[in-house]
Amino acid sequence: MTDDLPPAAPPLAGPSLAAKPAKPGFPLPPLVDRLTDTHGYPRLESADDQPWRGNTDSWVVFLPGHGKGNGETADVAVILPELVRVLSPYLKPAVAGPAAEQALLARTGMMSLPALVFLRGDAVLGSIPRVRDWTDYLERIAELLISPGIAPGAPASRLQ
Repeated sequence: MTDDLPPAAPPLAGPSLAAKPAKPGFPLPPLVDRLTDTHGYPRLESADDQPWRGNTDSWVVFLPGHGKGNGETADVAVILPELVRVLSPYLKPAVAGPAAEQALLARTGMMSLPALVFLRGDAVLGSIPRVRDWTDYLERIAELLISPGIAPGAPASRLQ
C-alpha cells in the first residue's frame, strides 16, 4: 500500500496561540517611595482608595507608570513635593499604587505616564502628563483649581 497523502502544510505564520510569559516590569525609582516614606503622602493601593470623594479638598494623585520604566517618573517625583509646598494647604497629594493607577487611567482615559491627576469630590479636574516647565505646571494648575466656581478662596498669588 502506498501513501498518497499530500505532505503536511507548514504551520501558519502569525502570533503563537501559546501563552506568552509576562514581560518583566521595571521597578519604580526610589524617589517615588520617598514621597510616601519621607513626605508622608498616602499610597492608594486599591481602586477603592479615593480620599477625594465626598469632600471639597483638591487632590493631586501621582501616577508613576508602574512597570513602564519611564525616566521622567523620577523627575515628577522630585517636582511634586515642590508643587505641594507652594500650593499648601490647597492641594492634598497621594501616590497611586498599581491598582489605583489602573482605575484612574480607566476613569480619565489613557494618557502618557507619569502623570499628575487632579480631583475633587466626584470630579476629575484634569491632568498633567509627563514633565513640564515649572511655569507650565503653575499655569495649568491655576486653570484647574482656581477657575470660577472650582476653588473659591484659593489665592491666585500662590500660583504666580
